[in-house]
Amino acid sequence: MIEFNNVSKVYSNGCKALSNVSLTIEQGEFVAIIGLSGAGKSTLLRSINKMHSISDGILNVNGVEVSKIKGKELRKFRRNIGMVFQSFNLVRRTSVINNVLSSKAADKNVLEVLFGYYSKEEKISALEALDKVGILEKAYIRADQLSGGQMQRVALARTLAQNPKIILADEPVASLDPIMASSVMEDFTKINKETNITVIINIHHVDLALKYADRIIGIRAGEIVFDGPSANITDDILTEIYGREINDDERMIKND
Repeated sequence: MIEFNNVSKVYSNGCKALSNVSLTIEQGEFVAIIGLSGAGKSTLLRSINKMHSISDGILNVNGVEVSKIKGKELRKFRRNIGMVFQSFNLVRRTSVINNVLSSKAADKNVLEVLFGYYSKEEKISALEALDKVGILEKAYIRADQLSGGQMQRVALARTLAQNPKIILADEPVASLDPIMASSVMEDFTKINKETNITVIINIHHVDLALKYADRIIGIRAGEIVFDGPSANITDDILTEIYGREINDDERMIKND
């Protein structure tokens, strides 16, 4: 369970990214965070694993008060929270399976990481993760030979190999074409439904959020202006979230 209680975030330049945010996300939910660029979406998402520290309030994740942990305790905490980025963050000149196995590096000593020592069980786990996202056949080719969508699937497989309880995805399909973006979102949905991993996605494209996420959190100028089922979203609510009517580029795919 993730609990925000009157959480605020003010950056060193005085920018207030979050303002008195209170919400609860239960284990196994699929949540999409939508809003304008600069509204606070990434800050909200990245505060969950303390990539951004909050300025005020209380944030609890699975019974841990996030602001109070640091050092080894923080590293251990983050192992239960996978992170998927827009830029994939792969080592492109090594194999796909080695990229997935890198998720195990935190549990190894320097020499094991340097010489790439992984157990049979870890390799099987990596292959199973690749199978879950549909690219098992790419396991032994170099990552730089993949398409953008395939790279994002490798990033997702790497996260799955951590055995996380939560997956945070920061604009994971922003650089993909509409067909591949939908395919990757289907992967997130499948993982969420089959494993009960909590999935929280910060996403720019509204139609993808409404199609795949069960719950929508709309944020505007650091404040939550909507929190509810995706089925309850109306054009008036979108106007409240965005401060205006949204355009086709923001929707990504036109409604039928």
